[in-house]
Amino acid sequence: MRNRIAIAAACAASMLGMSISGTATAQGAAPADELPPQLSALAPANLAKPRPKAPFNLTGTWFVDLPHGGFTFGPPYPKFKPEAQASFDAAKQASATGHAYKDDIGECYPAGLPVIMTRVWPIAMIQLPTAIYMISGFENALRIIYLDGRKHTDPDVVVRSYNGESIGHWEGDTLVVDTNAFIAEHHWIDNGIPVSEDFHVVERIKLQDAGKELEIKYTMTDPKNWEGEWTSVKHWKRVDDQDITEVECTPDLDKHLPSTHSELNER
Repeated sequence: MRNRIAIAAACAASMLGMSISGTATAQGAAPADELPPQLSALAPANLAKPRPKAPFNLTGTWFVDLPHGGFTFGPPYPKFKPEAQASFDAAKQASATGHAYKDDIGECYPAGLPVIMTRVWPIAMIQLPTAIYMISGFENALRIIYLDGRKHTDPDVVVRSYNGESIGHWEGDTLVVDTNAFIAEHHWIDNGIPVSEDFHVVERIKLQDAGKELEIKYTMTDPKNWEGEWTSVKHWKRVDDQDITEVECTPDLDKHLPSTHSELNER
């Protein structure tokens, strides 16, 4: 009896699906498997689509303005959750005694967003109508901000990365960039402040001083590690006398760094 009921239910569901599909097709909506694929940012057809002119173009080489914002994102810091607070305190104690605390960057792990944006290396930015490509002089880290109207990838299938998935749009003279889908392991903000998979960054980017200065306001949330929003403002200067060169982070060089051999760096 149960088998007959199950078969009847399956048939009913199948017929209902056919009915819905037929109705959708009749109304002009294409089935999901017939929807056009998302064109790549470099596809000629995507580049050629008509779009409003961007308020500014970031193409060029930029260097973080250390006297105007520094390379860390605090203080002030948000109120950390207990586990994150313990890690932050351990990092401060290690620093006070001349030791490193989990120097993953020294072990060739990517710096990741937002740290990659404040390393003491220039960043080349190439802006197209569909995307901004950023290549850092630090480990040649690649970051892409998509501007072609795409949405964030479904969280069930997105490929996480250290720089996350960045989707940008224009609000007046400001480029607003929403980034999520981060790798959490070996990923930090400032010394000892961890990143979880729920980490989320919104950047508001403005071009200033006749195109010679870049301002980015960061609003960061991570409900697993701190409460509320953590904001920070950074500035960059345009540098026209520097190029990005090939750089590799290799263990045979980094193994001589004292920080990678600290007992506090062991897992």
